Amino acid sequence: MLTIERALVDKIVAHARADHPDEACGVIAGAIGSDRPTRYVAMTNAERSPTFYRFDSLEQLKVWREMDDRDEEPVVIYHSHTATEAYPSRTDISYASEPNAHYVLVSTRAEDDTEFRSFRIVDGEVTEEEVKIVDGYS
Repeated sequence: MLTIERALVDKIVAHARADHPDEACGVIAGAIGSDRPTRYVAMTNAERSPTFYRFDSLEQLKVWREMDDRDEEPVVIYHSHTATEAYPSRTDISYASEPNAHYVLVSTRAEDDTEFRSFRIVDGEVTEEEVKIVDGYS
């Protein structure tokens, strides 16, 4: 189960809506081993595409180094789908390289409804998980 603060969900959704019709992407870092997303990092979709996302390699290197320096790891890796449901595509599955991360997908296909779902992707196997949105961590 992914437990995430409402403010972080709002930031992900706002980023997805702002970048629409292109896919948005980013990470939420947290202390290593905590499974608690805390530090939101919006990233650039280097593809600038409505059907595909890829982190800019230099930006990704910088962000991953920052996480290392801060004893953090990517707790959430997120991106949006602009015309399809919030479910990992074959490409998303093939690029999933962080076995401990929650892969969050947001669908912006409907203007008045936002689908927000989380998955674990390990060795090509996709498992949807419950999302618990909280006002703050206790």
